[in-house]
Amino acid sequence: MDMGRTRTTTAIVPGVAANTAGHTDTTATWRLRIRMDDSPGTLARVTIRLADLGCNILGLQVMPVPGGVVDELVLRPAAGLSRAELVEALAAEGADCAGVTDADVHELVDPSAAALAAVGRAVDDPAAVADVLREVLAADVVTLVPAAEANPVRTEGGHRRVFPAGRDGALVARRSWAPFVQLEITRAQAMLDLLVAVRANLSGPAVVTCEDGAMVVLRPGRPADADAVFALHSRCSMSTMFHRYHTGVRTVPRRWLHRLLMPPRGLSLLAVAGREVVALGQLIPAATGGTAEVSLLVEDGWQRQGLGTALIGRLAELGAAAGHHELTAVCLPGQDAVRRAALRAGLRAPLPEDGVLRIAIP
Repeated sequence: MDMGRTRTTTAIVPGVAANTAGHTDTTATWRLRIRMDDSPGTLARVTIRLADLGCNILGLQVMPVPGGVVDELVLRPAAGLSRAELVEALAAEGADCAGVTDADVHELVDPSAAALAAVGRAVDDPAAVADVLREVLAADVVTLVPAAEANPVRTEGGHRRVFPAGRDGALVARRSWAPFVQLEITRAQAMLDLLVAVRANLSGPAVVTCEDGAMVVLRPGRPADADAVFALHSRCSMSTMFHRYHTGVRTVPRRWLHRLLMPPRGLSLLAVAGREVVALGQLIPAATGGTAEVSLLVEDGWQRQGLGTALIGRLAELGAAAGHHELTAVCLPGQDAVRRAALRAGLRAPLPEDGVLRIAIP
């Protein structure tokens, strides 16, 4: 599945100038990468030569590489100057031009600030991570593929790079106009690591205030909570148990507890007041992806205090971070507690159809 957008680029590598010789480029702004020795005066000679050619340098970034540096320049070329002429002039100053591509003056921002802004967009929209990575790397395209198909050994001379994406996926970045350098790869990996940390922190504890002023902690369930969750079920009325499990059970068998706390591929979310678990929510992804089933159990004495709303809102956030776009819940006829909680949480929840409530995650 291709989640990136392609860039219009023209690659120039010395010795390969199939469409550049004698070509007068009218592009307003160019981005070029030149490799040179890291010695005093080298960059000065290059900038003087560019000035002689009538080029106006708009931006400069120096990237260390083994044996020297790669300088990325964004410039406005003189009218009539061709890319081939520019490459030839740089070579005369000992600078090896790795590539030239079209640029946009809107790209003239501090790389660190741009990367942080990109992370913010990816946090808001996890599905946009491939497009954000493409921007950070100035890549032609970034594609999300199954991890088994990524083949990270294939680098294509530095023009291809693979980044892990979750347990089963990988992001493959490609760029024709210039090879990726280690500084860019490190920056992109740091961005992806930060996204992982943000999503991991999202599943950490959160404090909510009930309508009566009581403070309750929402946190993931773990096997050590088995006794507290068993006690929660024991305190619930038959009516509350029936609305959760749709069968006439007075409590739950202890063999169910591990599955309630650690559902397959999913998670549980507990509402804890003091040492007692007073509510339990579950998020279980569907096998087809994109949708996850939710369920709620709130102790009778804690109902109508906003706990259900807090749980469904938090589960929606966790679902969005996992890439889901919809929550579903099985409802009995006339049962609308989950729908009311979803609406109060600001989610869109139309009336159930065939006993299934569908909740859109914004």
